[in-house]
Amino acid sequence: MKQWKLGVIAALLAGAAQAAPLPVVTSFSILGDVAKQVGGERVAVQSLVGANQDAHAYHMTSGDIKKIRSAKLVLLNGLGLEGADVQRAVKQSKVPFAEATKNITALKAEEGGHHHHHHHDGDHDHDHDHDHDHDHDHHHHHDHGEFDPHVWTDPVLMVTYAQNVGNALIQADPEGKAYYQQRLTAYQNQLKKLHSDAQAAFGSVPADKRKVLTAHDAFSYMAKRYNVSFIAPQGVSSAAEPSAKQVASIIRQIKREGINAVFVENIKDTRMVDRIAKETGVRVSGKLYSDALGSAPADTYIGMYRYNVKALTDAMKK
Repeated sequence: MKQWKLGVIAALLAGAAQAAPLPVVTSFSILGDVAKQVGGERVAVQSLVGANQDAHAYHMTSGDIKKIRSAKLVLLNGLGLEGADVQRAVKQSKVPFAEATKNITALKAEEGGHHHHHHHDGDHDHDHDHDHDHDHDHHHHHDHGEFDPHVWTDPVLMVTYAQNVGNALIQADPEGKAYYQQRLTAYQNQLKKLHSDAQAAFGSVPADKRKVLTAHDAFSYMAKRYNVSFIAPQGVSSAAEPSAKQVASIIRQIKREGINAVFVENIKDTRMVDRIAKETGVRVSGKLYSDALGSAPADTYIGMYRYNVKALTDAMKK
């Protein structure tokens, strides 16, 4: 009898770390972290777009195609975050894939960003200056049904996002089902705590102070969830300088509304925000992690989100 019990325990332990972990490819670092949190020891995750890299400016390489082909599962964000080249490579590889944003009601690219489009109005004369990275994002928004892909700025939506990742892992590796479900539940509880903590933090700032200037329009979901107003001088790119007229209107807005929270992003060139800060006399409050993880404490999604909430609320309260 004793022998048998030991055998069962040994088999359970083996289940956690089976010989070869499941090779999983994710499109970018935030999704990569969610896959690691849910997959634990049973998965080996590689992300096409790494920490501190801009998913909007990413282009496939032959090395990436090899990674995709040798995976047993590919996880994409969806909602147009991934370019057509990535989507095509994944479909052609015949490797099973899933989209983490499945069943999430997305915002339109314009929502939350009443800012998103008006910065381009009357500015088409400048379009030839805009670098590829900018155009690329524009095509994203227009070719992919006009949705905003940055759902990870709302931890409530991430509960569903993590569920989709868990379901995909179970489908790819059914023997790990109990293991994945247990880790998924634990992770979803952490996400719920993340949300209640963020709600309390933003709630401690008077509504008229919940205003932020940041480099690109990545925070609409956070804006909606916690009633925060974000102003982004550019839709996306930071290499393309916006026109003097755009900059002047943003400077007026900062002065008029008394915005204290002015941030650069880990994936963006900082010149633009630095210039606005200099001309308004507002100091740059620091750096936000928008579309990519960074170094500790921002090397996990939850760590990154807590860092952002603290940075934002500290700056708003000044």
